[in-house]
Amino acid sequence: MLRTRAVTGHFLYALRALRSLCVLCTLCVLCAANAGCGYALAGRGSFLPAYILKIGVPLFGNRTTVFNLETMLTQKVRAEFIGRGKYEILPETTGVDALLTGEVTSVNLTPASFTNEQLASRYALTVTARIELRDMRANKILWENPSVMFRQEYDATGGTSVADPAAFFQQDTTALERISSEFARTIVSAILEAF
Repeated sequence: MLRTRAVTGHFLYALRALRSLCVLCTLCVLCAANAGCGYALAGRGSFLPAYILKIGVPLFGNRTTVFNLETMLTQKVRAEFIGRGKYEILPETTGVDALLTGEVTSVNLTPASFTNEQLASRYALTVTARIELRDMRANKILWENPSVMFRQEYDATGGTSVADPAAFFQQDTTALERISSEFARTIVSAILEAF
């Protein structure tokens, strides 16, 4: 009887050890499967070749009626790149490793909500641009989007209805700054961050 208890004790001990080993193996398999799930920290990766150190960002083109939009967007894109701290950003098109060119193709302003008097109380502003990043050494396109679109809503200012984007930016001068900053952040993140 004493021997049966010893064998049973050893058997239960071995069974617990086997169960612990199974749990450990399951955890290892789950961790290994989870390691390749595709999640990454934003801003940690970049697909740009290592030799790209200088990026040229000349003044963007502007096919809209909004005065100074191309200047503000270009300045904000340069500032966003500089804020990332990895690249030297120059306004030139020559003597650089990569060249970022852009052209604002349209700006649309549409009422998003109305007051009881049927005046617009909020506007949806949509900016569309063509952006291209070219590797100047290999003479190939690294990243492009022929219709980068950015949309943001703004409260109407002054209590009057505005249908023209140029007039809207004259009434709300901070809107140009805000949309340029957000647009630049969107472009630079799309170019640099590997998800």
